[in-house]
Amino acid sequence: MTRHAPDSCPGVLRLHEAADGPLARIRVPGGRLEPAQVQTLAEAARDLADGAIELTSRGNVQLRRVSDAGSLTDRLTAAGLLPSAAHERVRNIIASPLSGRIGGLVDVHPLVSALDSGLLAAPRLAGLPGRVLFTLDDGRGDVSGLGPDIGVHAVGADEVALLLAGRDSGLRLAAADAVDVVLAAAHEFLELRGDDPGRWRLHEIADGAERVIDRLGLSPGAVKLEFPAGQDIPIGWLEQDNGLVGLGAGVRLGCLPARTAEFLAAVERPVFVTPWRSLVLADLAEGVAEQVVRVLAPMGLIFDADSPWLLVSACAGQPGCAKSHTDVRADAAAAVDTGRVLPGRADPADDPHTVAATDVTVAGRQHWSGCDRRCGRPQGDVTDIVATDEGYRVD
Repeated sequence: MTRHAPDSCPGVLRLHEAADGPLARIRVPGGRLEPAQVQTLAEAARDLADGAIELTSRGNVQLRRVSDAGSLTDRLTAAGLLPSAAHERVRNIIASPLSGRIGGLVDVHPLVSALDSGLLAAPRLAGLPGRVLFTLDDGRGDVSGLGPDIGVHAVGADEVALLLAGRDSGLRLAAADAVDVVLAAAHEFLELRGDDPGRWRLHEIADGAERVIDRLGLSPGAVKLEFPAGQDIPIGWLEQDNGLVGLGAGVRLGCLPARTAEFLAAVERPVFVTPWRSLVLADLAEGVAEQVVRVLAPMGLIFDADSPWLLVSACAGQPGCAKSHTDVRADAAAAVDTGRVLPGRADPADDPHTVAATDVTVAGRQHWSGCDRRCGRPQGDVTDIVATDEGYRVD
């Protein structure tokens, strides 16, 4: 792919002019939000945007139709959600959401803080493209398959594999050195990228991973691991290793109403935004967890792992995107409501075919797109349902 311009990923200080108005994307390293931050986002969505918080496939959040960018900046800064104007778009860090609470070889959340601090402390790393992705996987394999530019995957209590350009590099590092090496690799990516604004990702540089390894002065030697993309959405009652309870909650099409977010904030426990556009509410006593489900399930949060809503994702569609042929979110929601989203494995058609929106019936994971760009498509085995001038093409 040849490009001639810098990436146009939005942030808070550089909004995207969507078809329905300005869009702000707020980076949430590791997906972790404190209750006060959830409340701030809810109030901003209600007062300054369209009334909802959108969850992204990188564990970040978005606000659409922003009416007052200056006020939004002030609120987010006060809440600790905008610690650096220069680095705001490069803090794309995904971590295993359940790490340190349920399973995993190590707790990677302290690495999130260390990596984020290291990014913010390096003025030069503010020059990373806004599309660069860092991942920190605690060994369970839930986020290493998401195609990171640079990441680590725990292979033992004190050892991690270094991932480059979405693959295991063959390098093994002491866990204590992981953040320093990840930051060094980010610097080397910038060196290799040079003055070319069109190379947004490490895999877009010829032999990028191998050249980073060489510049780091390291020698790979381990058998390389494979990291298939999964859809490991933690949903429902999650018993933590410390005796407390987490709740995994699906969010319909990744769109969280501000009022529901306010109820989440009122629980006064940390909330994790996952890369599957869902939430984990952590560290609850059993009685509190039961009450949360009773209140928030009727408000639309999904605690049933068999819900068809968990099989469906969609791009923004109309009216948010001028390139979209139709309102794909409305059509996807109608497919769920009328029982046309079926359980089972993803079932791509052998021969792509075009049907009306009301005739789309698909089993398994599916992504509805307003055009052939297929924005927001999740990794892995997914049926694509793509809007065209003549209807939806299922392939």
